Amino acid sequence: MRILLTNDDGIHAPGIEAMHRQLVGSAQHPEALGEVYTVAPMTVQSATSHGITFHSPLMTRPVPMQGEDAMAVDGRPADCVKLALTNLWPQRYGKGTRPDLVISGMNAGANCGINVIYSGTVAAAIEAAFLGVPAIAVSLHLDAQRPDFDLGASHARRAIDTLIRGGLPDQHEIISINIPATEYLNDDTPIEVCPMNTHALVDQYERRTSPKGEDYYWSTAHGLDFRGTDDGTDVHELFERKITVTPLSFDLTNTARLSFWRDRVSD
Repeated sequence: MRILLTNDDGIHAPGIEAMHRQLVGSAQHPEALGEVYTVAPMTVQSATSHGITFHSPLMTRPVPMQGEDAMAVDGRPADCVKLALTNLWPQRYGKGTRPDLVISGMNAGANCGINVIYSGTVAAAIEAAFLGVPAIAVSLHLDAQRPDFDLGASHARRAIDTLIRGGLPDQHEIISINIPATEYLNDDTPIEVCPMNTHALVDQYERRTSPKGEDYYWSTAHGLDFRGTDDGTDVHELFERKITVTPLSFDLTNTARLSFWRDRVSD
């Protein structure tokens, strides 16, 4: 199997390096999941969501990824996937070829609940699935303790192995995995399939004044402080110290309301 690995924290982030190690074979997982080609942003692109670049060039730079070739792209996560599938992958493996699976992460920070809307990590996975390659986004919950990225990535590899042991996800399918803070991980950490929590974040901004006397605002919100948390959702289960697995879709149609609005416009 051939895997495209990407992220939104940048190509030199510890999370993507740890994820790469676990995919190509490690002490915890000696057998490689497949051949991995990494294409990731040159710089941190956290919370850039699904932004793409149209009016400036996407500069690229080859970089080593633990002794293997990788490519840094001066763009956003969705740019990396678009460019990889359109140009970089065929240039490397041959015209008409595509990866079997795209893995985005491992992100430094959970992407649960409504955060999947803002996440560049999830956006990269969505872009891949939209273009017809199954994708898995992987995120690690951070708390006050220093994270063990290799331990987190090892549990992410365990979750991925479990998910694909009966076959890869469907061609246009996205799966979001969230790993609990690493001090809570052990061999018995359960994997829970659950929906996303859909309550809004509690937004907070501190008002400040510049030296010129102009007001500006600095976000002081906590990224996992939600207005509500429903039992059984990804936020709830992650704080129960479970590995959460949430299938996502890029079709935003509210199908339950189609009939209502058809009736409205036909009156």
